[in-house]
Amino acid sequence: MGRIIHVARKEFIQAFRDPRMFVIIFIAPLFQLFLFGYAVTMDVSNITMAVMDRDKSLASRDLVRAVLNSGYFTFVGEVETEEEIADVLVNTRADVVLVFPERFADRLDRGEAAPLQALMDGSESNSSGVAMGYLQKILSTYARDQIDMRMDRLTGSTGSGKRPEPWVNTEIRYQYNPELKSSWYMVPGVLCMILMVITMILTSLAITREREIGTMEQLVVTPIKPWQLVAGKMIPFAIIGMVDVTLILVVAAGHFKLPMVGSIGLLYFATSIFLFTTLGMGLLISTLSHTQQQAIFLALMVQMTFVLLSGLMFPIANMPEPAQWLTYANPLRYFLVIVRGVILKGNGLYILAPQFFMMFSLGAVVFSLAVARFHKTID
Repeated sequence: MGRIIHVARKEFIQAFRDPRMFVIIFIAPLFQLFLFGYAVTMDVSNITMAVMDRDKSLASRDLVRAVLNSGYFTFVGEVETEEEIADVLVNTRADVVLVFPERFADRLDRGEAAPLQALMDGSESNSSGVAMGYLQKILSTYARDQIDMRMDRLTGSTGSGKRPEPWVNTEIRYQYNPELKSSWYMVPGVLCMILMVITMILTSLAITREREIGTMEQLVVTPIKPWQLVAGKMIPFAIIGMVDVTLILVVAAGHFKLPMVGSIGLLYFATSIFLFTTLGMGLLISTLSHTQQQAIFLALMVQMTFVLLSGLMFPIANMPEPAQWLTYANPLRYFLVIVRGVILKGNGLYILAPQFFMMFSLGAVVFSLAVARFHKTID
């Protein structure tokens, strides 16, 4: 144990010999947390809208006012011809154009279906989809109000007639994220991603650096066993990972107001298993690389693949079937489910047991391969 402690102490000294490493290890993760928490958002606002009103009626003006009063849309002007519609969409002066046909108000007064065209800029598919969702909700509310007004006219303003009640009255409540805050969705994912990036890169560089500067041979000939050397090099980065997780959780709870519903102890337990995987992956990368530049390149390639196949950016169910099968070999997929489940839903070990089992199994396989290859490279 004394030998392991000496190796770990050496790694700590080497890691923080350059003052810039402190910034990279502890300050950069917090910067990324704020960047993803605020800049990377799924919310869509300030949707620019133009209007082509061929009806010029009070009803069309009321509907435009209702859309603008929602707070999501910004009016940029009126257009008169089809060519102007194409121009504002091509030049991105407007994200959506509402086209009111003639006799729009007359159809509403007679209780007929009143057509309304909405032309969207589909080059930004995500923003267009969200904007269309906002617009449909506003239009459905407007249509319901028009029906109520027509029923008032038919039954009398005093309410002497009996108005039919709607068959279905839907009340929507969002659980675990009532306000649909993007930060609540992104911050747990950023925690997982930062932990993977920091520990994997630092581990791969630590061992590759020894080989690159020629000190690995000196370590091999010292009276230390290979497993002690591996443990001594892994422990400092495991501690750094735990410190980073603590900093991120403090900022997430204090600044972003994440509820932290579940057990913090269970979250740290899951983090230790995930570190077991990422440190093993970093060790494996170091055995496949001869220089630090190669290690960084290979680590970034692996990390990008893990992030894209984790469900953080894109839902796994929307991926092609071959990509969905690949996600089963991605430890970040399971850790992401655990972190969100513990923080937002308060899930316990009983619910998250399959994710724990798969993450530990992948970690055991990766770490075993890394240690076996490390033994082979130093023999």
